[in-house]
Amino acid sequence: MLNLVALILLFPLIGTAINGLIGKNLRKETVGYVACGAIGLSFFVSILVFIGLLLLPPDARLFEKQLFSWIESGSFKSAAGLQVDPLSTIMILVVTGVGFLIHVYSIGYMHSDKGYHRYFCYLNLFTFSMLLLVLSNNFLLMFIGWEAVGLCSYLLIGFWFEKKSASNAAKKAFVVNRVGDFGFALGIMLIFLTFHTIDFTEVFSAASHGNFAAGNFTITIITLLLFMGATGKSAQIPLYTWLPDAMEGPTPVSALIHAATMVTAGVYMIARCNVLYMLSPFTMTVVASIGAVTALFAASIGLVQNDIKRVLAYSTISQLGYMFVACGVGAFTGGIFHLMTHAFFKALLFLGSGSVIHALSGEQDMRKMGGLRHHIPTTYKTFLVGTIAIAGIPPFAGFFSKDEILLESLVRGNFIYWAIGALAAFFTAFYMFRLLFMTFHGESRVEHHVAEHLHESPKNMTLPLTVLAILSFFGGFLGIPGASAISNFLSPVFGERGHAEISGTEAGVHHNAWLPYLMMVVSTVIAIAGIYLAYQMYIKKPELPKKLAERFSLIYKLLLNKYYVDEIYDALFVNPTKIMAVQLWKRVDALMIDGSVNGIARLVGWFGNTLRYLQTGYIRNYAFYIVVGCICIIVYVALGK
Repeated sequence: MLNLVALILLFPLIGTAINGLIGKNLRKETVGYVACGAIGLSFFVSILVFIGLLLLPPDARLFEKQLFSWIESGSFKSAAGLQVDPLSTIMILVVTGVGFLIHVYSIGYMHSDKGYHRYFCYLNLFTFSMLLLVLSNNFLLMFIGWEAVGLCSYLLIGFWFEKKSASNAAKKAFVVNRVGDFGFALGIMLIFLTFHTIDFTEVFSAASHGNFAAGNFTITIITLLLFMGATGKSAQIPLYTWLPDAMEGPTPVSALIHAATMVTAGVYMIARCNVLYMLSPFTMTVVASIGAVTALFAASIGLVQNDIKRVLAYSTISQLGYMFVACGVGAFTGGIFHLMTHAFFKALLFLGSGSVIHALSGEQDMRKMGGLRHHIPTTYKTFLVGTIAIAGIPPFAGFFSKDEILLESLVRGNFIYWAIGALAAFFTAFYMFRLLFMTFHGESRVEHHVAEHLHESPKNMTLPLTVLAILSFFGGFLGIPGASAISNFLSPVFGERGHAEISGTEAGVHHNAWLPYLMMVVSTVIAIAGIYLAYQMYIKKPELPKKLAERFSLIYKLLLNKYYVDEIYDALFVNPTKIMAVQLWKRVDALMIDGSVNGIARLVGWFGNTLRYLQTGYIRNYAFYIVVGCICIIVYVALGK
């Protein structure tokens, strides 16, 4: 089986090499076939690995293989190895499955772009990096994949680097992620100092069977440092500001990297380290609290945004917050379940927005849309499915996963987590149907010259939308309460830590048997209320939003300007750093370092210029110097005697 797993990594790497080295000389069709074929083969092998695990008893669903000895220095040893278990299997299925659909979609979306081969080279490289991250068997190799997806994110966000906004967004994403990655690196170092190994199996075994009491200070510091990395990669407060700007990249990039895969790396890492996190109640509280605040904070910003992709970006940040709430209260299965369903419907929504943008010749402002459902019906129908799914209406996928998180946050956490999550769910239903109504319903606000060219996207774009719509509808049935297939599959990884069954008691969690059903009803009512409010404001009374914006202008401006967080960061961190950098350049680099080097050069130059007067080229001068030298020698000898 592990030989098959190596192929999952190998195929995208081959695609990267082919398109990166000779893609410029290949036909566009060939470039697309190579890139999609590589991910398609990885997806096929991932299915085989998944089936292979299903055929084994739960306690035998773990495989490790060391590929080669990597680093040996003193007592530090690290081998490059792969680990396959139910958690990594779900991740490779999501990465390769959703990734394959996005690759196919990209053939149509990027067909006329002059950097076509470069785009697919980066996309294959990203897929390889993400697969390396989730298949690694130790922290250092995971960190390599972690940094590699950051590099690919930089390359893909800034793909259209001729645009200043795109290059700035790429740099912002890279720098902000470095802040979190610094904490992640420190966490890995502290893990080695504590456990004398960085291998997952050895670390988690030592943590669970060692002398580490709940609340151990060292474990708390380790988990907080790891979480620092997760806040950067998964765009949580305070390191979330890069994700909305990342929408400057091509829309399929937003779907793959910034909705379905890369931003979930932080959630995956915490779920992978569940043994460590369960030993630190303080860190778990921090994780849940940051997740809850982020979910509500980002959802509130999404209420008034007008760029279709930025609404989805803030929605992604909010949904990631839900996943962290689940992990923070110990419901790791719920977090991974929502990670999976979110990959389906959020990839669908991003690709749907790309189809809208494609139909409108690049327009992204929802105020210049409206009435599009008749012009792009397939896009509309699939987008509607994704919107219902993320709003949490049964029986769509988002309902089951989001409802489980709300239930777990109430049962395992406290009422505050549930209340914040419920309010964020109300906001989500409202702003997503606001987006749907402004884009596809009502009167057309499309500019005349754009309306003349409205058309549905080609089949290679609408087919992935259809497949993702099907997954967004049926995906939630994998986690039906009381018969959760995903919970049973993940039980070898999380054990009793991952999931509170509908029966009422597990791992010290107690609740009445009727509570899950009541919470289902409450969650549905909350979602319907948000949808109804959006319908009233944007279909029945379209003049109402403008009146409310004028009446509550301060709140509206605060939300529209994203609480001025970017401006605050600029004032507190960015601008002072720039000033400090300029002063270091002028006073340290230019004055001291360059000044000392240039000063020595000038001194040598002056010395050379002075000595050159001794070399006149006249024989009489040289004879004179000889005579003077002889006189000096005679005098010296005479005085010496």
